[in-house]
Amino acid sequence: MAWLFKKTLLRGETPLLIMELPPYKRPLLRVVIRHMWDRSRLFLRRAGTVILGINILLWFLATYPRSAAVDHEFAVKRAAITQAATATAPASESASVNAEKLAALDNEQAGAKLRHSFAGHLGRLIEPAIAPLGFDWKMGIGIVSSFAAREVFVSTMSLVYGVGKYDRSDSTKLEQTLRQQKRPNGASIYTPLTAITLMVFYVFALQCVSTVAVVRRETNSWKWPLFQWLYMGLLAWGLAFVTYHGGRLLGWT
Repeated sequence: MAWLFKKTLLRGETPLLIMELPPYKRPLLRVVIRHMWDRSRLFLRRAGTVILGINILLWFLATYPRSAAVDHEFAVKRAAITQAATATAPASESASVNAEKLAALDNEQAGAKLRHSFAGHLGRLIEPAIAPLGFDWKMGIGIVSSFAAREVFVSTMSLVYGVGKYDRSDSTKLEQTLRQQKRPNGASIYTPLTAITLMVFYVFALQCVSTVAVVRRETNSWKWPLFQWLYMGLLAWGLAFVTYHGGRLLGWT
């Protein structure tokens, strides 16, 4: 891409690069710590404000609008579980059984709220664009949410499917849930080919709000970070498309 931009957008004479090397000395711990503190403070003051604002926006998209129908539906289910556990089990056992079922219901409710949120609607909105990559609208929610950081995709999937908060020490439940997901034709959604395609997409897509904030700070303009986000997104989509359909031509699943 650097070669392509050099031949198109950034054409011109190659400027001379003259770099004066400083004298190398043994680093002093006091100077290193002071320099780290100065750079960290500068980053938090300039880029941190942008990061915080975008993270608040992502939180809002994943939380609102609140659905009274969803709250009522799960309130009824919660009351039914409590009543059934009390009627069918001894007092000593009903508490633990009730707590386990209520915890599962809470996870299911969190997933339902996320599906009805603005992020959920955005996932459905971008589904036609990501469907050629083998992704569905639920993955679209993960892609939207992971703009803050790409590792957020996994925890978002756990909420979408009602598994609850993702725990690295116990990922079996989420893994089993993903394996059970089917397409309308009965084919599995999460296959090795889908996983490879998703990784290719994330390798090239600019899914990092801190990088966008730093580019905005260094260029003092939104033009270049938006251009960078757009062209890297198109590049990621194109290579993921080639990966997915090339894999299908080779008979991969």
